[in-house]
Amino acid sequence: MDFSKLKSMSGRKSLDALNAELTKISNQDSGKKGDDRFWTPSVDKAGNGYAVIRFLPPSDKDDVPFIRLYDHGFQGPTGLWYIENSLTTIGKPDPVSEYNSKLWNTGLESDKEIARKQKRRLHFISNIYVIADPAKPENEGKVFLFKYGKKIFDKLNEAMNPQFEDEQAVNPFDMWEGANFKLKIRQVDGYRNYDRSEFDKQSQLKDSDDELESIWKTQYSLKEFVDVSNFKSYEQLQEKLTRVLNLENQPSRKVAYEEDDTPQLPKTEYKQTSSVDDDDDESMDFFKKLANS
Repeated sequence: MDFSKLKSMSGRKSLDALNAELTKISNQDSGKKGDDRFWTPSVDKAGNGYAVIRFLPPSDKDDVPFIRLYDHGFQGPTGLWYIENSLTTIGKPDPVSEYNSKLWNTGLESDKEIARKQKRRLHFISNIYVIADPAKPENEGKVFLFKYGKKIFDKLNEAMNPQFEDEQAVNPFDMWEGANFKLKIRQVDGYRNYDRSEFDKQSQLKDSDDELESIWKTQYSLKEFVDVSNFKSYEQLQEKLTRVLNLENQPSRKVAYEEDDTPQLPKTEYKQTSSVDDDDDESMDFFKKLANS
């Protein structure tokens, strides 16, 4: 895609194409730590933060302006941590998801609770342009990658699919007819909360097409994050899961699976790296809603 084609697709046509991609995602069924390409919002000692960003359109190497990632992060009874990208991101079977399904299907509430604590976490990555970053003004006027969760993605979807007839649909990834996003962070019950975040009125990101094209050319490709090289093999993940959960030393559970599919699991406290913003209920209800909107 060249820049002139990008401009010609601005507006309703671009919004329709984006919603078509969301529909495709609904019918289907890894930011990097320490990567200085990523922008992270800053918060004060009370856990509050504020910034203004603009979500950007697809780069010249991408078809859509975001990618969806799943991962797992939890601590097993061995004290070891399982923090890995989920193969379900790229449409392949994943040992943790399969194991969680077995736990859930026993019908035992104790098993379901363990499965909940080991569930997938949902993330998205997009290119953004930082307009205002009071805590780190050196970031202003630059393009970054931004990793965010379902709560912020809900805000994007609400802008594209307003609930009321008097509200105009906006493509928040559009340079000409999109809108700045005011990111407002609060600390609520120990977690970051984004409920007060909102889009400003529609506006062109910069006055001239030359400025917009310059920004567009500095965007990062998103495809690398869903490249198979970023994911361990099923066998590698299975081996790690076995070590973390100490599955080899639970023969009675293995027999129970074979005999009546109702294993008796040890009463173990699990810890996970999670937050309110990472929630994903393992169903595709969220994406079904997008497809039907």
